Amino acid sequence: MQPVETAVSLFAQGFTCSQALLLAFAPRFGLDLSVAARIASPFGGGIARQGKVCGAVAGAIMVVGLHAGNSTAEDRVTKEAMYERIRNLMAGFAAAHGTTECRQLTGYDLSTPEGHAAATQADVFTQKCPAFVRTAATLAARMLDRPDA
Repeated sequence: MQPVETAVSLFAQGFTCSQALLLAFAPRFGLDLSVAARIASPFGGGIARQGKVCGAVAGAIMVVGLHAGNSTAEDRVTKEAMYERIRNLMAGFAAAHGTTECRQLTGYDLSTPEGHAAATQADVFTQKCPAFVRTAATLAARMLDRPDA
């Protein structure tokens, strides 16, 4: 599963979790890496460090959207099928980690300087987050490899 290891490696290099996910799969879709990095950049830390949906999950959602999303407003069948895939992805992530919410996953409020500093000091980004990136990338890869997923 090369994209999975690539995502984990990109995260370790300093990309946000959302960027690591989208960048790892971007070549599959012919998506320019610089464009992919910019698209995914706001989603780190649960969307701009607000602690909402985990950035790794958001990145995986973008990947699945590239793979199975609708490209016209009229294509409601594809849109509904893609929504089902996203619900399955989120359920799989929550089953593995208990939630999809960054604040709950990390145990810190990253929206404050104090919370971010405490998470950094506790090594959350090196001890916990790589597992979230790995899980989200694995779930996305499975969805891309299976047409019925």
